[in-house]
Amino acid sequence: MSRPKKESSGCGCGSIPFSVILLILGGGYWLFTQRENIEISQFLPNDLYTHIPFLKSSPTEELQPKSTPTSLPFPPIPNSKNNPQQDLPKPTPSPTPSPPQTETLKPNPTPSPPIPNPEINAHKNVPTTPTVTPSPPQTPWNKKVIRGIYLSRYQVTNNASEQMIRERVRYYHSQGINTIIHGVWGNACTMYNSEVMQAKLGYKSCPNEFQDQWLNWLIDEAHKQGMEVHAYFEKGIKIDEDSPMFDLAVERGWIVAGVDRTHPGVDHYVLNVGIPEVADFFTKIVVEFVTKYPTIDAVQWDDYLGYHAELPGKVDRTLKLTNFVQNTIKEMKAANPNVSFDICHHNPYWAKRYFAADWETWGVDRVFIQVYGEENFNDELKYVEANDGISISERQFDRLEELVNNPNVKSILFFPLSGKPEEMANTVKNLTTKIN
Repeated sequence: MSRPKKESSGCGCGSIPFSVILLILGGGYWLFTQRENIEISQFLPNDLYTHIPFLKSSPTEELQPKSTPTSLPFPPIPNSKNNPQQDLPKPTPSPTPSPPQTETLKPNPTPSPPIPNPEINAHKNVPTTPTVTPSPPQTPWNKKVIRGIYLSRYQVTNNASEQMIRERVRYYHSQGINTIIHGVWGNACTMYNSEVMQAKLGYKSCPNEFQDQWLNWLIDEAHKQGMEVHAYFEKGIKIDEDSPMFDLAVERGWIVAGVDRTHPGVDHYVLNVGIPEVADFFTKIVVEFVTKYPTIDAVQWDDYLGYHAELPGKVDRTLKLTNFVQNTIKEMKAANPNVSFDICHHNPYWAKRYFAADWETWGVDRVFIQVYGEENFNDELKYVEANDGISISERQFDRLEELVNNPNVKSILFFPLSGKPEEMANTVKNLTTKIN
């Protein structure tokens, strides 16, 4: 009996040509390696594609950030705010066209930490709030409320330029001066152009090389330097024969009888503020000034606001002088309440007894006591300490250390009898530096 013929089992690979097998294996390998670039899913059913693991990219591979070159021609464009490097486009075999050169690319908002730099890190721990540098300790000299110097009305106005005025202000500041007491009136005429004078006397100011803005420049620069400017009404209500008002004052009877010789070498004549027309003229001048120069810090009158007891007639003009000053202060404050009305006068006893100046009843803001002599210097100190300060000249420089170290002497003013305020300021600087 013959054996039945066996049916072949298996795939019959032995009958497939070897070249066909190589073609299939090579094609499969190529499909495997190019699975990211070719959408194989479009050729296969969905259920089959999802069950073939090697056709999908590895999740681990997608989360792994790509390395970025340390140097790029332009910053990478971020695609995610939370992790800009995660969603950067993957490189493809085809070249990516460069952006136009006119296109501005925004930098990565969350760049990688920079490589440590020793020079930069040296400032890493600097506090965010600025360090406050402590102020130098206050010396007795610096504690004085006013450290002032007098400048006559002719020491800045003659042929003065803006640059010259500002440089002079800065110079005095550098010498430790914080207040300039500058002449604006003297011999019954203003240094500035005055409408009151024009209307009353027919001329605008004293003969001088006045420039319209000179006092504005002075005040402006002083305030920039943290200083004050006080307007000095030199010679007060007194005039001499060189005053442009002299002939008119004699003609109209505005001068009290007699000659005032309290200042050696000069004959002065005193205008009578008991005459309403004269009193009104002075008051209007003061009001005009604080209105014309509203940023002035103070006006100051000196001991020439008074009538010497040796004038003939033995007339007591105390009450009339008091009424005049009180009314002038009232009108000035109404026009500009920010301006201080100060005087630099004799001590109250001498002022009232010998000059009809009962200034304790005037209602002034500040009083500085003149002490230009050595005879009664120690006796004058009690008046100095009871008021706002002292005014001295070069004659009292040997007293400066005593005054500086006395906390009850609130302010010190310097009057240059030599007529050389710049030299005086420099001497003050040298002396106070040694004291400090």
